[in-house]
Amino acid sequence: METFRIGYGYDVHRIVHGEGRMMLCGVQVASDAYFEAHSDGDVAIHALCDALLGAVALGDIGLHFPPSDPQWKGADSSGLLEQVVSMLHSRGYVVGNVDITIALQSPKIGSFVPAMRESLAPLLGVDIDCVSVKATTTERLGFVGRGEGCEVWASGLVRAVNG
Repeated sequence: METFRIGYGYDVHRIVHGEGRMMLCGVQVASDAYFEAHSDGDVAIHALCDALLGAVALGDIGLHFPPSDPQWKGADSSGLLEQVVSMLHSRGYVVGNVDITIALQSPKIGSFVPAMRESLAPLLGVDIDCVSVKATTTERLGFVGRGEGCEVWASGLVRAVNG
């Protein structure tokens, strides 16, 4: 019998207007704003890391890459995801598929979704059809709707290599 495990991740980052890079799923999104964070602020990858770590009961991204540690200042979140996938592999698991929902009022990111899927697939070691990225707004409700931040939900299915 094959062993599967599911993890769920959630993250939020504040939006700061000004000079900086807005990163989502390893892709730079055209914007006059960026996400406030200790690393590069890729809130989608952070939620995905939490989902994958959770699937194998390894805690969360803050445990492994704490914002209090200066070595992670400005870190490329794609590199953090690669390290998380390596942690899975060392425990005998591989990624099956992932599903990510990004809630962001502005900028509109729907046109970036194909590039986001292409960016994540090789980092996860899966075919692109195993990577789902969806973009939505909150219809101008709440902190996302007011343009103050971004929310991301992610789920990930992993399977045991020998199971």
